[in-house]
Amino acid sequence: MSVNILFAAKESDWSEYEAALATALGKAGIDFNLSNSQSADFSAAETDYMVWSPNSVVQDFTPYTRCKAVLSLWAGVERVINNPTLTQPLCRMVDRGLEEGMVDWVTGHTLRHHLGMDAQILGQNGVWAPQTPPLARHRQVTVLGLGPLGSACARMLRQVGFDVAGWSRRLKDIEGITCFSGADGLRDALKRSEILVLLLPNTAQTENIINAETLALMPDASFIINPGRGPLIDDDALLKALDTGKIAHATLDVFRVEPLPGTHPYWTHPNVTVTPHMAAETRIDSSAEVIAENVRRGEQGEAFLYLADRKTGY
Repeated sequence: MSVNILFAAKESDWSEYEAALATALGKAGIDFNLSNSQSADFSAAETDYMVWSPNSVVQDFTPYTRCKAVLSLWAGVERVINNPTLTQPLCRMVDRGLEEGMVDWVTGHTLRHHLGMDAQILGQNGVWAPQTPPLARHRQVTVLGLGPLGSACARMLRQVGFDVAGWSRRLKDIEGITCFSGADGLRDALKRSEILVLLLPNTAQTENIINAETLALMPDASFIINPGRGPLIDDDALLKALDTGKIAHATLDVFRVEPLPGTHPYWTHPNVTVTPHMAAETRIDSSAEVIAENVRRGEQGEAFLYLADRKTGY
């Protein structure tokens, strides 16, 4: 019997994902019927799995009584995890393409700030003023959030040679990384954060985790890199810290409102780099393989990959 899989995401994504999903499901040995939510050839009650994103027309999951899992195309699930109609298991998207892209972006900007590259790239003023940066092993970098993306970034930064620490809600054990957890651990982690990378989920506990109090704990003239979630930062507090020089520069890829309004002070602040939510994108082929593997697991009675936890919010 065929497995009915409903693609319930942005309409324009269907043309990109249809072939990739069909290929991945076929390779996984799944007998499937794949349909777009705009023109499905089976009913909601006949849906076995849903491939979903927050921009989907499907926001009420009540009719999908047979659905074994909702498989998100996005890494973040904060826009759906508290939906009262969602009673099905919810799986986050963690694919190798997204992970590799995030590692590339974070490593590049960490090296940029560590080496002081902006002074050379943007400061071509005819003045010969060489400055030797410290070695990577003398630079303390901290990653807040040690999920799959944060852990991957921390490992790569350690391979480059940085003195890397990480903080998470629950204590992790990652070879070569000094791991902190809890409120006291957060303070200790921030005190040594010459470069701080934010890769936490957006939850009630993490909103505004970077605020006036936590910024004050960081070393003077430190750097912040945020490819995680916009609400992690109290924007007013960060702007004040940038104005005083407490924070030397902030490279921000995510914001509370996206696209970032043209009038926002981040655009014109001399010590802020704005990038348009480009640090990591879900790659179609690799994400299709993750979805196919979760469908296979569901049909075989195995545990789903990347199952979201409604208690923690991610």
